Amino acid sequence: MNATASPHRTQVAIVGAGPAGLLLGQLLHKAGIDAIIVERQSADYVLGRIRAGVLEQVTADLLDEAGVGARMHQEGLVHQGFEMLFGGLRHRVNLNQLTGGKNVIVYGQTEVTRDLMEARQAAGLPTVYEAQNVAVHDFDGTKPRLTYTAGGRTHAIACDFIAGCDGFHGVCRTSVPRRAITEYEKVYPFGWLGLLSDTPPVNHELIYVNSPRGFALCSQRSATRSRYYLQVPLTDKVEQWPDEAFWDELRLRLDEAGRSALVTGPALEKSIAPLRSFVCEPLRFGRLFLAGDAGHIVPPTGAKGLNLAATDVKYLSQAFIDHYQRHGSDRERGIATYSQRCLRRIWRAERFSWWFTSLMHRFPDDDAIVSKLKDAELDYLMHSESGLRTVAENYVGLPLDFGE
Repeated sequence: MNATASPHRTQVAIVGAGPAGLLLGQLLHKAGIDAIIVERQSADYVLGRIRAGVLEQVTADLLDEAGVGARMHQEGLVHQGFEMLFGGLRHRVNLNQLTGGKNVIVYGQTEVTRDLMEARQAAGLPTVYEAQNVAVHDFDGTKPRLTYTAGGRTHAIACDFIAGCDGFHGVCRTSVPRRAITEYEKVYPFGWLGLLSDTPPVNHELIYVNSPRGFALCSQRSATRSRYYLQVPLTDKVEQWPDEAFWDELRLRLDEAGRSALVTGPALEKSIAPLRSFVCEPLRFGRLFLAGDAGHIVPPTGAKGLNLAATDVKYLSQAFIDHYQRHGSDRERGIATYSQRCLRRIWRAERFSWWFTSLMHRFPDDDAIVSKLKDAELDYLMHSESGLRTVAENYVGLPLDFGE
């Protein structure tokens, strides 16, 4: 039987040391609020996860607010637009022009996580990695607790609030009674086969490809590191896709200019990710709050996953700051409205990601007329200023107070 350590006390217990949990911890630290982060994986495992890297301006501003934006500004690539390839022709979406000067920054999620980890370590803030048997307790009352095992002992953390930043498969959402939660989910009938390589990008901006052979995305992490994706059936396995087969298929989905500019090389990482749209409602259960992938998943087509998590964290950090630093009726307003505020923004991002995914991919049940209708919609969007603006506004991210 494990011995039980004396309980630790903190103001906010954060479950999950991905970018959402780390960003929340950093924002709370800047405000003088005590928080501990508990993560079931190792730090190396967390850093080894390959994820997207398109940051909205809102996210970049939050990283600056957290004091971790210096390397992003130094190494990140500012993109003022992206290209859409369909019908053999490219069309550029000028984000900067269509949104009044807004851009996105290409900076890998791994690098965001590294910056946040290093800032937390430099400040001497507590993070527990490789915590086993993590469990949340009594969050429907006034004295929530978190327990875990490490080093052969059971540890307990008493806190005021628990922030569930532990992802889609984490313990926080699954600890909520089923009767208290509603889940909405759509699983797409294909996945993304991704390949990371130390090769120069095929284009200085991203290229979204709608091809008769399926969707493709030409992305990048730096001027010397590229990330490419192919739409593949869910039944495919990575082992079926040696590097040369991947490059051959990508060439078939690109235009002549893309094929000529493509530089190939050995894969640093290759994996297949399923696509889903998922939202749970609400995001608050007493003193337990869900943020990021714990509460919602978006298809990666619209580059919204990390950005949506960051805005959750902004709302949640401000709610906690108000609770500890304000007085009167304003003190609890952020906590009371957290779920409602997040969900308005979440559903808008879900809608865009679902729409963009549906438009750019080939579905197994698409017949000839559906394909023609998608072609017509793309043609309309790329030749309509209002259509282009709709795409651009959603892609760069709606402001935090949009619609309020």
